[in-house]
Parts: sequence; C-alpha cells; structure tokens
Amino acid sequence: MAESVLEFYDGLAEEYHLLFANWAQTVERQGAALDALLRRCGAPPPRRVLDCACGIGTQALGLAGRGYVVHATDLSPAAVARAEREARTLGVTLTTGVADMRTLDTQVSGMFQVVLAFDNAVPHLLTDEDLDAAAHAMASKLAPGGLLALSVRDYDALMADQPRFTSERVLDAPEGRRILFQVWDWAADGRTYTVHQFILRPEGKGWQATEHTGVYRALQRVEVERALTRAGLVDTRWYSPEETGFYQPILTARRP
Repeated sequence: MAESVLEFYDGLAEEYHLLFANWAQTVERQGAALDALLRRCGAPPPRRVLDCACGIGTQALGLAGRGYVVHATDLSPAAVARAEREARTLGVTLTTGVADMRTLDTQVSGMFQVVLAFDNAVPHLLTDEDLDAAAHAMASKLAPGGLLALSVRDYDALMADQPRFTSERVLDAPEGRRILFQVWDWAADGRTYTVHQFILRPEGKGWQATEHTGVYRALQRVEVERALTRAGLVDTRWYSPEETGFYQPILTARRP
C-alpha cells in the first residue's frame, strides 16, 4: 500500500492545485467549512489539529489561517514540501512532518484535540489490517474528548453502479486552460479500483497529457465505523455535503 500511495502523491504534488479552478479559494472555502463543523462538534479548545493526510495542505492551510495550531503530516515527502512552500506563500504558520497514518503513534509526538484525514485518504488502506492500524494510530493521538474527522467518497452509492469514468471538466484559470477527467478500473470483486487521473494542457498546436495512478478500496460506511469502534472511539456520525458545505461525506468520532 505505502509504495503505491507514495508514488501517486509524490508524482501529483506539483500538479495537485490544477485539479481546482482556483486552489487558493478552495483552501479558504474548505477552511471555513471545517472551522464551522469543528465548532458545531464542540471540538475542545485550544484547537490543536493533526492533519495526518495533509497532501499539499488544502485543509491544513485553511485551518491554520483561521488560528488553529496545525501539525500537517503525509506519507509523501513531495506533498509535505509543497505544503511548507504554500504556507510561506500564504503567510500562515504550521508545522509539518512525513508520517504514515498507520504509525502515527510512533512517528508523531504530542496529543491533539482534532485529528483529520480528508480527501478520501483512508480508502488507500486496502486491507482490514491496515484500516485497523490507522484507526488505532489516529485514536492514539487524540486527547481525551478529542475529535476525529474523516472524509470519504460515498461508496455505498458508488458500489451499485461501479462507474468507469468521471465526466471531463474544462477549466480556464490563471495557470492556463486544462481538461481533467478520471478513468476507474474496478477489480473483479468490486472491492477495489484503480484511478487514472488525467490532466491535459495546451502545448503548441496540440495537448500535453499527464497521468497519475492510484488504488482505492470501496469502503462501505459501516466498515469505517466498525474500525473506529474497534479503536475505542465513540459517537460516530456522518455529515452530508449539504450539511457541511464540504464536497465529500464526513465521518466524525470522539475519544471518550
């Protein structure tokens, strides 16, 4: 799991912002949505946050800009380096580190009021053993009463249709025009699928294409809930995008 995920996000780190019409605005918008959710959930102050799947910082930077004390980690050194660079550009303060979400208990020091893993990061855990290891590691970094929040694609709905591709998006932005789409190759048992993320940009009289490939597990909601329960967390609850303004369903749980 770690090697394929590392290759996916190391390769995508310098192009990740191209997946958004305006990445800086997305950072601000998601920061506002998550701030509202954490306040609604009563996350205890001082809101010290561990974002253990930070990528290039989409959520970590948004929360840091709103006064949260954020430690941002990711399996990908290239993504973490990009997050550090973006923090300097945006003028926000956070700390960073390279860490595997399955071994946060040994790689990250301290305790946090909030632990985050957003943007469908948890479904990279392809086995029950990896899922349980990550759930226990994330729970171990929560202070008593602390809140865990995950965002996951709605696989309960997707499993029925097993879509093969996402519709193309054409974006005109300061970085230039680009076309984005994904092709999904499902395993025979329907439990995992390989995503091919394509980014097309004009080059001369034609187009230049890059492709990034990652593997995901179609995690059902009950599977994630049970893993968090096995890790000793309580009060699991799902929030829909309509409730939060975030683009994916969010699952929260609390350390007793």
